[in-house]
Amino acid sequence: MSHLHTGSCLCGAVKFELKGEFKKFFLCHCSRCQKTSGSAHCANLFAPGAKLTWLSGEDKLSFYQLENTHFSRTFCSVCGSNVPTDAKARDVVVVPAGCLDSEVDITPQAHIFMGSKGNWDEHLSEVPAFETLPQ
Repeated sequence: MSHLHTGSCLCGAVKFELKGEFKKFFLCHCSRCQKTSGSAHCANLFAPGAKLTWLSGEDKLSFYQLENTHFSRTFCSVCGSNVPTDAKARDVVVVPAGCLDSEVDITPQAHIFMGSKGNWDEHLSEVPAFETLPQ
C-alpha cells in the first residue's frame, strides 16, 4: 500500500512529497541526535523503498555526513530545519517527523539509544505542560 506525505522546512523554502509507507518510528536519544536537534531526542520515521520528490527549494538543501558513520542529516540552508534524507545505499528515506505537514499514520515504536540520553531527560512526563508559553 502506498501513502502520500508532504512536508516543508520552517521558512517554507524547502517543500517535498514522499510516496511510500512509514515502517518504523523511533525516538532516538543518541548524543548525535541531541546535538542536531538541540533537544532530548530526534523523532525519525523510516520509509524503505519510498520515493522522495523535492517540490521546491532543492537548491537550498545542505547535507552533512558524520565521517565513518551512517549518521547524516539533510537540512534547509536558510532556516536550518531538518528535512528528509534519502539514504539510497540503504534504500530508505529517513524523515524527521516534525517536518511533515501531513498526518503521521504510525506512532513511535521505541525510544532508542537511551544509554546516551541527557541527564536531564528523566521523568519528562511529570513536568508541567502548557498550551502556550507560560506567564
